[in-house]
Amino acid sequence: MTLDLDSAEPLLRKLELKVRNRLDGLLQGNYVGLVPGPGTEAGESRQYVPGDDVRRMDWPVTARTTIPHVRQTIADRELETWLVVDVSASMDFGTARSEKRELALAAITAISHLTVRGGNRIGAVVGDGRQVYRIPAMPGRQHARHLVRRIAATPRAEPAEDGPVVGLAGMLESLRRPQRRRGLVAVISDYVEAGGADADEPGWVRPLRALADRHQLLGVEILDPRELALEPAGLVTFVDPESGRQLEVQTSSSDVRQRYAQAAAVQRGRIAAALRRAGAAHLQLRTDRDWVTDLVRFVIAQRQAGFAGVRRAVR
Repeated sequence: MTLDLDSAEPLLRKLELKVRNRLDGLLQGNYVGLVPGPGTEAGESRQYVPGDDVRRMDWPVTARTTIPHVRQTIADRELETWLVVDVSASMDFGTARSEKRELALAAITAISHLTVRGGNRIGAVVGDGRQVYRIPAMPGRQHARHLVRRIAATPRAEPAEDGPVVGLAGMLESLRRPQRRRGLVAVISDYVEAGGADADEPGWVRPLRALADRHQLLGVEILDPRELALEPAGLVTFVDPESGRQLEVQTSSSDVRQRYAQAAAVQRGRIAAALRRAGAAHLQLRTDRDWVTDLVRFVIAQRQAGFAGVRRAVR
């Protein structure tokens, strides 16, 4: 099923206004960073003052003058952001306020709003498990709106017995080559792969680590509460959205519900640990919570963590 853009346009416009009104009042500044960090371009040296980051010490100037100096950096004023968007069949699920796919679209709108200012460019790699397409990185709000509408119009993926052809790992690999300028890579997915629940390390970890060599990484995990716990609803037929396979489960059994919750907790723990090992900041959005509040808390926490890291380095 393809989204009718004529009927969806008012909804997308309303979503954009919601993002703008709620985020602009809470997250001020022309260069709001989802993942904070200093500039990378070297600037002039100046004399060290207490509180400066010792990792910025300019040792040649310090040795020449015998007075401690630090090398200033020039803030990067043009950011290139790439969105890696998973719209596979497992994202077409939701039991609370929305489907996971709709929540992913909200996250895309928010990230584009926060990063597209000041001539920054934004592009996307979108995959439905069968094929991958790319939206080139370009500046401007008109392009950002086009990007959101294009992703919203992506047809829903059909189940297939042989599972996904191009998974999240393949999407990340396609972003690595050719090599791109340094920037921000945001991966929006539920991080659920066919046959990957029992694996020690998901297949997407290695290409994500490789991207970390050149980019700041943000992992946006989309989650529904029914993926964490079952309700006692009697005999229920579950359908695998990726393969179409069905399984009847007696959800009235407390033992079944307990084992399900334990397995779900282990799976989500592995996903969080894998994102951590890859060096990605981890933002979890749930279909049963206010995603804007979660996003604001995440950005504030990232800023505080960045400042705390600088203080620890000085000590």
